[in-house]
Amino acid sequence: MKNFFQLTIILIFVNLISVTNGQVYSYKEDPFKQLQELLPSPNDNRLASGAPGPGYWQQKADYHIKVTLDDEKQRLIGSETINYRNNSPHQLNYLWVQLDQNRFDPKSEELLIQEAPGLEGISFGRLRSQLYRRSFKGGHQIKKVTDKKGNDIKYNIIGTMMRIDLEKPIPPKSNYIFNIDWEYNIIDADLNRARGGYEYFKEDKNYIYEIAQWFPRMAAYTDYTGWQNKQFLGSGEFTLEFGNYRVEITAPNDHIVAATGELQNAKAVMSDTQIERWNEAKRSGEITFIVTPEEAKKNQSKKTKATQLKTWVFEADNVRDFAWASSRKFIWDAKYHEFSKNKKAWAMSFYPNEAEPLWSKYSTESVAHTLDVFSKFTFDYPYPVAISVNGPVFGMEYPMICFNGPRPEKDGTYSESTKNALIGVVIHEVGHNWFPMIVNSDERQWTWMDEGLTTFLQFLAQAEWQQKWSSGRGKPKSITGYMASSKQRPIMTNSESIHQFGSNAYSKPAAALNVLRETVMGRELFDFAFKEYSRRWMFKRPEPADFFRTMEDASGKDLDWFWRGWFYTTYNVDIGISSLRLYEIDTKNPDIEKPIQKNKRDELNAKDLIDQRNQSIPKSVDRNKKLLDFYNKYDPLDITESDRRGYNDWIKGLDPEELKLLSLRKKFYVVEFENIGGLVSPIILHVNYQDGKNERIRIPAEIWRKNNGSVSKLIISDKEITQIELDPLLETADTDRHNNFWPPKAIESRFQIQKRKKSKNPMQKAKEEEDRLKKENQKSSKSDE
Repeated sequence: MKNFFQLTIILIFVNLISVTNGQVYSYKEDPFKQLQELLPSPNDNRLASGAPGPGYWQQKADYHIKVTLDDEKQRLIGSETINYRNNSPHQLNYLWVQLDQNRFDPKSEELLIQEAPGLEGISFGRLRSQLYRRSFKGGHQIKKVTDKKGNDIKYNIIGTMMRIDLEKPIPPKSNYIFNIDWEYNIIDADLNRARGGYEYFKEDKNYIYEIAQWFPRMAAYTDYTGWQNKQFLGSGEFTLEFGNYRVEITAPNDHIVAATGELQNAKAVMSDTQIERWNEAKRSGEITFIVTPEEAKKNQSKKTKATQLKTWVFEADNVRDFAWASSRKFIWDAKYHEFSKNKKAWAMSFYPNEAEPLWSKYSTESVAHTLDVFSKFTFDYPYPVAISVNGPVFGMEYPMICFNGPRPEKDGTYSESTKNALIGVVIHEVGHNWFPMIVNSDERQWTWMDEGLTTFLQFLAQAEWQQKWSSGRGKPKSITGYMASSKQRPIMTNSESIHQFGSNAYSKPAAALNVLRETVMGRELFDFAFKEYSRRWMFKRPEPADFFRTMEDASGKDLDWFWRGWFYTTYNVDIGISSLRLYEIDTKNPDIEKPIQKNKRDELNAKDLIDQRNQSIPKSVDRNKKLLDFYNKYDPLDITESDRRGYNDWIKGLDPEELKLLSLRKKFYVVEFENIGGLVSPIILHVNYQDGKNERIRIPAEIWRKNNGSVSKLIISDKEITQIELDPLLETADTDRHNNFWPPKAIESRFQIQKRKKSKNPMQKAKEEEDRLKKENQKSSKSDE
């Protein structure tokens, strides 16, 4: 187009006031900078695509464990044989073993580094917990460590870790077999927030035992960190190796035992009736009581507890851990559930009568529902059983078994929140079978890799349970308060150093993945990439870089800006509409443009307060007409023949295409956006027009690539815009919606009127007490008569 066709424009609307919350960030930062300097370099073990490479390796540890539950002293006595396979290319001079129970030693590092609790208004329960932890004689008591020939092996215990010093190094691609004998006191889980322990029932003098982190376990040796021997301080959970387990659990003869794996000696520990019910459950596919509520009640009510013992034998292949539960109070129900085409597994629940009627209605159904949904979004559940156990632990996960705490009131009623808490926690903890029990991330280092991903899938599973679910985690709008707060650290923070643990490692990653799925990538693309990540890393050990790279590799989307902003910073999404300008084409035709300009000028002058008040003041030029000249009648906006000749001469130089453009009667709106929170995000607009119609405009986050502080967007329309709303469907986690509207909306709120209650003076209180005592004495005198 010719240079002279520089269309003059008329500014119709002026800038609105810009809003800022003082968030400190620099527009000079490049939020779209690639992550190479933050991620480890790809290698033969872990490829640039995010997949395991041809050189990938991981260790293996097989266990044969014999353990006895002392129901009188609440104590475990165990022995184990570990067959450790060194699949690494490295020679190992020593082994590291985890002694997680040492966390409960009264001299443990975890207890020593705890800050003082707020003693003002401390509850009875919390005070009891503080005193109990200091008096409880917890921790593993290692009786002996021997090699496969029975020779003693030197070992050194450092907190929650034990180093086994080998006489000879273990060469690559070879096995080492050794034995450990141990015992420890089981902690009261009601008095201390623990992932396992016992619950005591005063009414019938029985216990529920939920046993976890109970046996000395191999620490992980990996390609990315060597030995993962960070101390267990309570928050960062577990980094473990896969292996095969044979576990023999000896418990009182009247106990029911649930555990990781499959029961190998059912005929020795179950009655004929129980086995018949088991077989019927397998045939019918319906929830069936293996132990009925009446039988459990009768079992727990015996005046004399069983003194004889019974050994339950379980085997589990390719699992990274083993947990179990035992009690004479257990009801046991089971369902043989088809969760995918020709794929079945046992969904089971163990719970006391105190959990009824809530548990028989919802627990096993929630287990089955989880198998359905998680298998759909990742891979088919590969294990034979999934178990939910009710006891003192509110929510904790292990391979094939989890512990869940919600119960109804003593009268059998329950609130909606309790019902949803049970369904939600069962979905969450059973869901952990995928992350981290199969996709075996390093929990000691990165909590979000299992908790965040599981919370995200829990959100999807709850959405498929019922439409109306008041989920506190997963939706972008649920995380805005946390993201706008000052007390937080990036998601990519070690598990022991996180502020606001639940928000950081559960809620924010789940919300981030929902933003990614719904807004950035779309469901189809996200689901394909997420399933590819899950499939690639089944029974392997991914790192964050493997997740980030796989999601990009499988989707074809550059997501480095997203990982950087959501996972490596504490910026928040707060985009505001700072101004809206309307531009229209100036035709240069004086018969069109000058009347427009004159009307606008006259409208503006008519509003001038001073001009209005001066209107009635006598003027000199009115009294003395000699003062009038040419300029008193001259108006530069009057149309002249000279204007018309100039216009006609100008349009003669335009070609047909330029004349067509000049005749456009469209409206050109320029919307200015300000990135107040610092976190770049897609811009989603809902635009309303004067004719009542509307449209949705979705702008990718890449619009911020040149300037992450402010950007503008052109909207060309035949119609007048009446309103614009940012993030209308609450999908980006925008932390301040007050600046999301043009024109701005009033900030609405409500306040309550309080009536002050007059307090009584000391004399009134004394008189009331005197009157109360008189009445009591009178009643006492009448009763004596």
